[in-house]
Amino acid sequence: MERLEGPLADFHAIIPAGGVGSRLWPLSRAEAPKFLHDLTGSGHTLLRDTWQRLLPLCGEDGITVVTGRAHRGAVEKQLPELRAQNIILETEPKDSSAAIGLAAAILHRRNPDVVIGSFAADHVISDAPRFRAAVAEAVAVARAGYITTIGITPTEPSVGFGYIRCGADLDVDGAPHAELVERFVEKPDLDTATAYVASGDYLWNAGMFIARADRLLAQLAETHPELHDGLLQMAEAWDTPKRDRVVDAIWPMLTKIAIDYSVAEPAAAAGRLAVVRGDFPWDDVGDFSSLAKLLSGGRTGDLAILGEGARVLADSSSGVVVSQSQRLISLIGVTDIVVVDTPDALLVTTREHAQRVKSVVDAIKLSGRNDLL
Repeated sequence: MERLEGPLADFHAIIPAGGVGSRLWPLSRAEAPKFLHDLTGSGHTLLRDTWQRLLPLCGEDGITVVTGRAHRGAVEKQLPELRAQNIILETEPKDSSAAIGLAAAILHRRNPDVVIGSFAADHVISDAPRFRAAVAEAVAVARAGYITTIGITPTEPSVGFGYIRCGADLDVDGAPHAELVERFVEKPDLDTATAYVASGDYLWNAGMFIARADRLLAQLAETHPELHDGLLQMAEAWDTPKRDRVVDAIWPMLTKIAIDYSVAEPAAAAGRLAVVRGDFPWDDVGDFSSLAKLLSGGRTGDLAILGEGARVLADSSSGVVVSQSQRLISLIGVTDIVVVDTPDALLVTTREHAQRVKSVVDAIKLSGRNDLL
């Protein structure tokens, strides 16, 4: 693993800081989404950890955060070093194509040679040096003209992630672990996931994309020309007094679509998508079962506890307790339990049913109790 000598030339990281993380309700809310929480016990929010991971690659000038207008204050509090010109505020959520595409268009106007990389604000990566080594390889592949992603070497046949099928090896200087991508696969069932992992030909899709900004925008123009044109109009006005007027007129009209579908899948079909194998621990902490596994280090039979001053008494119990109150929580003889105690809402389920927490959020929306969201 090569040691970085300093920030990579012409490389700029984008951190999309959006989404509520509804499977982590009632901990994650609209006003305090997942990326603003410390879910690892590190003493830092996931957003701050992401910033620290990227800093050696880009420097303080080379990181842009895309977030909702409502979260500007919280983001700036977490990242006081963030440059004012490097925060992009969404008027409403429009998914990753709009968020990453607008950042790419703005950065391309400022630097036509820029290589951009998109990294979610709410993922957990515990081996930062290996992460940065993989990103450096991906940047080399991007400079060679490919849209590039970093795929995670699977540790188990998870049904919670999409998969990337790897193809032929690529001969790119500085990227010994680069391969063509044959196709993306949606979240499979357990038997299919087991076969994927056993084959060694599939990686988890972690949603990291690295590309020359001009190549990413060209792919977007080919598959979604109206979205591309709207992004370019906003980018043209961004560093001018016309910004707010133009954004307010165009942003609500943009197509809402994930960058996996608008850019990555078409690029793979055209032979323009590459993948670098990321051999580092990674988790998107998608639900409370993932959180329990993360906090316990993967040990079964443990009870993980998260929360400053949490008061928990447990006897022959396992799972996870998240406490934001000072109430005493007592557990006796329960296995793989999930308890999330907040001042105005209590969730009790099991790790097996952790993915179903989103249905509770949907029911609350239908009830009109937006104060609980």
